[in-house]
Amino acid sequence: MSKKDKLLEAIRANPSDVRFDDLCKICEENFGKPSSSRSSHRVYKVSWAGDPRVNVQNKKGKAKAYQVRQVLEAIRKLEEIKKNENGSKS
Repeated sequence: MSKKDKLLEAIRANPSDVRFDDLCKICEENFGKPSSSRSSHRVYKVSWAGDPRVNVQNKKGKAKAYQVRQVLEAIRKLEEIKKNENGSKS
């Protein structure tokens, strides 16, 4: 298991205690570089229709728990989309 996989598992296990920098690493791994990176906010674009972005905010070095859950949901959705795309090619 890679370091990033272990980090993602740790975030899933405890979304209320996540370092902002760790969440940004996970976001960049899954969504690419942020489209906006103001002082305490980072905005990542996602690849589906609707509201195609994930916003994360730095609060004293930690990520906000509700934003961590949004990131985890976006990753789950992205994994589902990739799985469906791979399944339809077979």
